[in-house]
Amino acid sequence: MNASARPPNQLLQLLDTADFDLLRPHLATVEMVSKSVLGEAGAALRYVHFPHGGSVSITVGLSEGQMIEVAMLGRDSAIGGGAALADGIAPSDVVVLFPGAASVLEIAAFRAVAAASAPFRKLMIRHEQVLLAHAQQSLLCNTIHPVEARLARWLLRASDLSDSGILPLTQEALAQMIGVRRNAISLVAHELQRAGIIHYSRGHIEILDLRALQTTACECYATVKAYHVRLVGTAP
Repeated sequence: MNASARPPNQLLQLLDTADFDLLRPHLATVEMVSKSVLGEAGAALRYVHFPHGGSVSITVGLSEGQMIEVAMLGRDSAIGGGAALADGIAPSDVVVLFPGAASVLEIAAFRAVAAASAPFRKLMIRHEQVLLAHAQQSLLCNTIHPVEARLARWLLRASDLSDSGILPLTQEALAQMIGVRRNAISLVAHELQRAGIIHYSRGHIEILDLRALQTTACECYATVKAYHVRLVGTAP
């Protein structure tokens, strides 16, 4: 099977034919439904997901109910690979943010392929480094940068993982993702809309001016994106 016939996940596309052929018999395709839970912190994982589209939110929370997103992953990522290579226990909550298809395989099969293929194992390790970079940069960004820059960064990442310029998002969900109050999101979204950068209506955000949004975002978006390309590369 050539690269173009493979599932449209960047990591699967990057594998050599021999390494992908080790995975292929174990892969199944599923639909990731919005708000469905792919993993719970402290619970055993059954599958590793390789999204074709859509996106998932990796979040951490407190017992009082507060939570914040540490990374958003999609077709350029694998979900649960690091846990599968370790003890199989999810370190964070994983919830589907935007729906889409994904290739999945059971953890036992994932481990068997990783043991048999050094290139596959190294790719997964590099991907975990990228995930750590996402989490670290997100922490720095949410601590230091103003809400407008943080929101722009988040929307750019969501746009990268989406085939549509329209994102089904409520202000409450956005506030949770970047760790601010809902009224802060409302004020910033209003300013971005007035500047002609986005259009917000009834729980949907449409990105009108991608270049202006990139200018509004902080350096964190470009930093993590460059790190991803350096460690993992880009799919053909």
